[in-house]
Amino acid sequence: MSIAKPLGTLFAALSALLLVASVFGAPQSDPIADFKKYYKEYAREYQRAGKDDKQRRAAVVTIRETVLTLKGVDSPEVVDAILPTLKFEEPDIHSAVVTVLSGFKSEASIAHLLEVMVAEKHEPTLVACLQAFQAAKYKASAASLNKLRESRSWEVRRAAVQALAASGEADAAKWIAEATRDEEPAVRFTAMDLLTTLKSKLVIPAAIAALDDPVWQVRASAIRAISVVRSVDAIEPLIKRLELEKGRLAPDVIEALSRHLGREFGDDVKQWRAYWDNLKDGYILMSEDQVRELRKGLGPRTGVDPNARHGGADDADHETKAVSYHDIQTPSISIIFVIDVSGSMENLVIEKDRFAEGNYPSMMRIDICKTELARTIDRLEPNVRFNILSFATDVKPWKKDLVEASPANKTAARDWVLRLEAIGGNSKDDLARVGLTGSAGLDGGQTNTFGALMAALGVPPRGVTDDHYAVKVDTVFFLSDGRPSTGDYVDTDDILREVLRVNELRKVVLHTIAIGEFQKDFMKALAEKNGGIFVDLGR
Repeated sequence: MSIAKPLGTLFAALSALLLVASVFGAPQSDPIADFKKYYKEYAREYQRAGKDDKQRRAAVVTIRETVLTLKGVDSPEVVDAILPTLKFEEPDIHSAVVTVLSGFKSEASIAHLLEVMVAEKHEPTLVACLQAFQAAKYKASAASLNKLRESRSWEVRRAAVQALAASGEADAAKWIAEATRDEEPAVRFTAMDLLTTLKSKLVIPAAIAALDDPVWQVRASAIRAISVVRSVDAIEPLIKRLELEKGRLAPDVIEALSRHLGREFGDDVKQWRAYWDNLKDGYILMSEDQVRELRKGLGPRTGVDPNARHGGADDADHETKAVSYHDIQTPSISIIFVIDVSGSMENLVIEKDRFAEGNYPSMMRIDICKTELARTIDRLEPNVRFNILSFATDVKPWKKDLVEASPANKTAARDWVLRLEAIGGNSKDDLARVGLTGSAGLDGGQTNTFGALMAALGVPPRGVTDDHYAVKVDTVFFLSDGRPSTGDYVDTDDILREVLRVNELRKVVLHTIAIGEFQKDFMKALAEKNGGIFVDLGR
């Protein structure tokens, strides 16, 4: 029997009790005592769920909502009451605890939180406390936060650096700069990101050194830091990096050079080199306004030119051509294409005029989308590595990993895409009407948006160690025609929150493409908050 109903009943009782107290004034219930009473039962239900994902999720939701009943309760006792919930190490519970802990106003509550945090040994609890300090910008002694920067856990060290940045300490930038030398890449690039936000010159030496880092996310942060903070010392290293950088980060290097020199030479390393060699003796960095004015009349050359090569034949190894999919261009050479094959993809498009010139097999959404994907695959350059995921209720990859865009792989991928069919669409209604829902594929034809996005971002199944940012892909194209209808998360706000959480360190650019009749704000937000572009193909 599902535990969702009894859990929901218990939570409803707790909520009703708090509501009665707030409306009628007396007798006042003690929210902390109520929390402790009900939480014990919910914790037992979580433990009983074991490996049953459905029951576990129901218990997690109830514990999360119970934690949130303490939101706005400003008492040191809240800290002691809710920290034990973090032993379950569930992201939903974790975020609820941070929400509650970051809502304190009284010095007594904040002081107790700091006292507990300094003495705490459980790493997820430490991270949650530090994230509360960061979110609320609580004041904390630099000595306390610096002590946590020495933790064996890189996640604790990273959270301590973030809390330092939010603390307002006068010497915060100096301590953050020390973290740019951390052994863990995620701590290094987080420290550079924070110094960039502070526009601290202390980021420059670390960023220049990190231009050659083997971890691409570290290089991404370094390039951005140099682009924003700017230094004459960075120009020569940037030109050297442009000789080596391929794929998505190459335009970022070019943009950084343009922001320093006010010129637009695209990916032509020889022109950048010649210009700088003639200029570098005694060069004084121009102001940002001067650079902006210089670039106005030069045309949009920043970024990789998809239509031309620069340099001689011996530069072939450094050529990067843009991939174009539904008019979204990317210089990435590590790409995953995600295509929706849920039942609604069998529907015909309404705005047929928009697709009349496409020479599609039919006006079904699935035929339009898979035809365009097959055409994009045909155009991939040999230096691109790619994979494809189709999804409905389940997520099905074409390959286990990225593969090179060789002629053989492109042909195989194209054939696989063209064989895709919508699962459980309108054409299966006759089977469904006579009770053959399994044959109709209706159960398998729902829209598991969350599952597809997690798979594309390389998030492993529950229970498997997550390397957080050790992903080979740096760009995802996500195409769907409807709202989520199944999966661990269905609410679009929850999905967006989780994508942002897991992508914070991965730094994958997420482009989204929508087709069909549905509210598309979610798809647009997915792209905008993950560095991507949103395209609406129409209804």
